[in-house]
Amino acid sequence: MDLDAGRGRSWSSVFAAVLAALFVGIAAVLVVSAQAAGRERPLEERIAAPATAEIAATVTTDATSTAEVSEVPAPDPAPAGAPPAAAPPAAQLFTADATWSARIAAATGIPERALRAYASAALTLKAEQPSCGLGWNTLAGIGAIESAHGTHSGGHLDEAGYPQPAIRGIPLDGSASAAIADTDGGRWDGDAAWDRAVGPLQFIPATWQRWGADGNGDGVADPNQIDDAALAAGRYLCAAGEMTSASGWRRAIFSYNHLDSYVDDVAAMANTYAARAAG
Repeated sequence: MDLDAGRGRSWSSVFAAVLAALFVGIAAVLVVSAQAAGRERPLEERIAAPATAEIAATVTTDATSTAEVSEVPAPDPAPAGAPPAAAPPAAQLFTADATWSARIAAATGIPERALRAYASAALTLKAEQPSCGLGWNTLAGIGAIESAHGTHSGGHLDEAGYPQPAIRGIPLDGSASAAIADTDGGRWDGDAAWDRAVGPLQFIPATWQRWGADGNGDGVADPNQIDDAALAAGRYLCAAGEMTSASGWRRAIFSYNHLDSYVDDVAAMANTYAARAAG
């Protein structure tokens, strides 16, 4: 019997077994990696930041005069990790041009009164916080999801920008939501026991205390009024940082409602509106 030949065959068998085990291990790692990649793709590979359409606008400079306003060039994104700047009160309120609003409302299916509020807020924020990059269609996406632009349950927005009838959420008593005891004495939501989400963009009174805005220049910040709500929502979003990148945009929307599915839904609507507006 040739012992060297037998030893060679034995080592060959061992080597083959080791290689087989190694290939199986590598294959298993690849499968696990592929499954992990399928569970959570990078943000940039999911729905990206929506593009915005041009907005024709006028700006109110005093009680009697208006002036044409051209679009401001797109700003550079804020440095990564930079804290958001505090938003000052609006020195000027920008108003979307009526002809533009009518045309885009017809193209998108958004009620013209709601569209005017979204576009005006976006223009005001563009002057107020140019590094944010908020688009009107982002606010429209949120408005569509939150209240169908103030038309929830068959209602409508009146010319003053108030939903008719008023829009109120469920009591936040902990039974189907977080428990938030009354913070406004029922002033905005009509409930002196529990807070409820209010108005076309569904602000909770406790949140409105911090972010409430006067978007129509009447001296009152009212979450039921769509110009006020749109400007407040814009400031809230911009506080999360720049919205010019996919990750920045998603981060801002997630701050409004902490659900990835909500972010995806808003993005789908915002992208749809931008595409319709572009023709």
